[in-house]
Amino acid sequence: MSGVNLTAWILNPLLGLMIFLFIFRIVLTWYPQVNLNHLPFNLVAWPTEPFLIPLRKLIPPIGGVDITPIIWVGIFSLLREILLGQQGLLTLLT
Repeated sequence: MSGVNLTAWILNPLLGLMIFLFIFRIVLTWYPQVNLNHLPFNLVAWPTEPFLIPLRKLIPPIGGVDITPIIWVGIFSLLREILLGQQGLLTLLT
């Protein structure tokens, strides 16, 4: 297995997992009574919060709605497509 294949093999599930976690985080924003410090919700909050904190400083909530998880879903989806899509950089190198 070449280095490019190994990188793609690791990045694909990792980026997919992050997209899933951010989508789940978006759904959790619909339920403000959910405590993100307790299981199983902290399993979603722990890996996503380091990405959300700096972006929240740049983009405050709009009308009381935090849109930063939506932005991160777009960023990770774009990154996944650029690197691993049908004409992605890592796909073309293999």
